[in-house]
Amino acid sequence: MTMKTHDCDLLVVGSGAGGMAAAVTAKLHGLDVLVVEKESVYGGTTARSGGWLWVPANPLAAREGIKDSKEAARTYLQHEAGNHFDAERVDAFLENGPRMVDFFESRTAVKFVLGPQFSDYHPDAPGALAGGRSICAEPFDGNELGDKIKTLRPPLKEITFVGMMIGSGKELLHFFNVTRSVVSAAYVAKLLVKYLRDVAVHGRAMRLTNGNALAGRLAKSAFDLGIPLWLEAPAQELLRDSAAVTGAVIGTKDGPVRVNARKGVVLATGGFPHDIERRKQLYPHAPTGQEHWSPTPSSNTGDGIKLARPLGAHTADELPNAAAWVPVSRVPWNDGSFGTFPHFIDRAKPGVIAVTRSGKRFVNEGNCYHDFCQALVKASKGLDGEICAWLVCDHPTLRRYGLGHVKPFPVPIAHQLKNGYLKRGRTLSELAEACGIDPQAFGQTVAEYNRHAMRGEDPEFHKGSTAYNRYLGDPTVKPNPCIAPVQTGPFYAVQVVIGDLGSFAGLKTDAQARVLGENGQPVPGLYAAGNDMASIMGGNYPGGGITLGPAMTFGYVAARHAAGIAA
Repeated sequence: MTMKTHDCDLLVVGSGAGGMAAAVTAKLHGLDVLVVEKESVYGGTTARSGGWLWVPANPLAAREGIKDSKEAARTYLQHEAGNHFDAERVDAFLENGPRMVDFFESRTAVKFVLGPQFSDYHPDAPGALAGGRSICAEPFDGNELGDKIKTLRPPLKEITFVGMMIGSGKELLHFFNVTRSVVSAAYVAKLLVKYLRDVAVHGRAMRLTNGNALAGRLAKSAFDLGIPLWLEAPAQELLRDSAAVTGAVIGTKDGPVRVNARKGVVLATGGFPHDIERRKQLYPHAPTGQEHWSPTPSSNTGDGIKLARPLGAHTADELPNAAAWVPVSRVPWNDGSFGTFPHFIDRAKPGVIAVTRSGKRFVNEGNCYHDFCQALVKASKGLDGEICAWLVCDHPTLRRYGLGHVKPFPVPIAHQLKNGYLKRGRTLSELAEACGIDPQAFGQTVAEYNRHAMRGEDPEFHKGSTAYNRYLGDPTVKPNPCIAPVQTGPFYAVQVVIGDLGSFAGLKTDAQARVLGENGQPVPGLYAAGNDMASIMGGNYPGGGITLGPAMTFGYVAARHAAGIAA
């Protein structure tokens, strides 16, 4: 039987931000585009993410009068990446990132908002900025997608409130202040009413925020342009002639289809966070590949890498960190399954500390998630059992800010105590016993921490000392928004283990996003974007959005190159 065929100019494999950015850009530059997605939903990891993009010297910051420059950002990235600094690709990112933002805001349904106080993660490093490099998609009305809203990947369940998406920044503050401010209470009530109405009518939230808004806006842009999107259509094999990649064999419900792509193929399949073998090889805390928990879609199994390897492609396995680490907690659900909750903001709150089984603190808890996990691995050497830590707080802190998946007052906590997610002790010693923490060392740790916390100080780890720490703290707490004693029982703890927000050790590419093959030469007609492309951050995590910012930028770059537009 003859295989069916489909002809196009550019084939995009994957429907997250990198893939959709490439598809939309290519279409707007006159190319005939096809997007294929192996899952039954589109949006990729992007749809489950926080939705932030790190783009130095972006036009939103410029409009707000924030002074930034490509030169300063280059200095910062050189400091962050160290020996793994890739000057050619970094320069391409810094040059094209602001252009990409302008392009999408002016020609598509994608609209952004600025995080003016969202600091770089290492704000005291050379070239860093205390705010303005991170942008996020504006909230989006899912009704604009029509029936196609049904196949948009839903947000990560664990970071919603009973299924309702909560925007970052000011919106999140309203939820924290719901019992303390009439304005906040009214704001939250209005959102809840809309959410309940949407669920009754549509069966899901229709006010999209964060990564779901970005995925929705990109999809709306693609659908408006008539770009076809094939779901449940995995790429099975790349096709090539003697000169270039010419398409791929795509699996469909009706059998394989040979897609002939005149201008090439963009790989944007989401990296390899669920490829057990590569985790085993590259994740030092996961010797069998199993000791790791990722909130990314389970279908992200390194398809792009596997497709490219027969063509001589290589991966950046030499990076000091193969993925973007994040502490996660395992959330028990009523059906016996477990969810994965990423801990972004609770660690920085005043009155929250982290200890290992030894009972000792090991890090500035307010530092970025990637740094927290690196410190945890280092502190766990010599300790028995799974690499883990406990986030600890007292009763007033828990009810004020929540902890992990535990929400602040007035949301009840009984079910999370019952299912074991949240541990409680009337005393510190009782809490230590419940968690398997050394009780004597734990008591000494808390006593020493409290002695300085009374004055808002943390001489051991300096929590609250950076702009990034303070951004995530509580500005109403003086003199240090990240420090308060752990003193009023009962006491609580949530266990965290190591997860990721996506992989770093992707395919090696050049400044035009072309995959490099034998002898480091570009494979004609083959591009990579998103986490299929090796991170330009050198295995480090400089700021909020360092996956999505480059993903959209290099999707944009790849499409323009395929369209024959010089960089």
